[in-house]
Amino acid sequence: MQRQLTLDLGTPPPATFDNFFAAGNHELIARLRALEGALAAGPVADRSFYVWGEPGSGRSHLLQALTHEANGHARYLSPQSALNAFGFDPRVTLYAVDDCDRLSAAQQIALFNLFNEVRAHPTSALVATGNDAPLALTVREDLRTRLGWGLVFHLQPLSDEAKASVLKHAARERGIVLAEDVPGYLLTHFRRDMPSLMALLDELDRFSLEQKRAVTRALLRTMLQQSGRAAPLVPVSAQERSSDLLGDPAGPDSGPAAPDNAPTRFK
Repeated sequence: MQRQLTLDLGTPPPATFDNFFAAGNHELIARLRALEGALAAGPVADRSFYVWGEPGSGRSHLLQALTHEANGHARYLSPQSALNAFGFDPRVTLYAVDDCDRLSAAQQIALFNLFNEVRAHPTSALVATGNDAPLALTVREDLRTRLGWGLVFHLQPLSDEAKASVLKHAARERGIVLAEDVPGYLLTHFRRDMPSLMALLDELDRFSLEQKRAVTRALLRTMLQQSGRAAPLVPVSAQERSSDLLGDPAGPDSGPAAPDNAPTRFK
């Protein structure tokens, strides 16, 4: 059967503080949200932050949220940035530097110089991230020391329950009709880091638009089969396939379900 092509309506929403699941990181979120306003109001004692955590913990999301909500006065930097982007600009209030441990030798020197410039200008701040605490960070010794001078936060990992909540929230943002048991099923049978889960959710969103069906476990299996990838560890039962076609994605105890031909994006 030929797949129906659809317009690309599945563009994920921008990273913001509102769609970051804070979990145990409330103090960090509060400080970052208030940072630009605090700089505008007067001298700020803590103007350098280092945030570390395992891959997929949300480090990049936080930096993108910081720059997205900074009214054009922030600069996002990463290993993919040009070397001259690390130069100090007095018009920039916030510098957000992602993946410090992956910067090249030349970028690390440039970041060291940028850090010193920021410290010399009380109207600017720098927030950097990496995958290890400063003591274990594999960067130049002088840069490693500088990163440990300011406030250091460890991003607390999300529990399975929190990850399921993130997936449900992301589905609502995208207008996806998501069966109640899908988040738990994804966590049980697929890669558990949030970038992989979010990528799979976006893929399911596009596929559900093409198929004009709600996102259920049966639809997930169909997508995997059509893309030639391995099926989930636990096969979808005949009852689940039947319920997907009938529009009851999660069984009799799951509450009202969307019909199979219901739109998966509310406009």
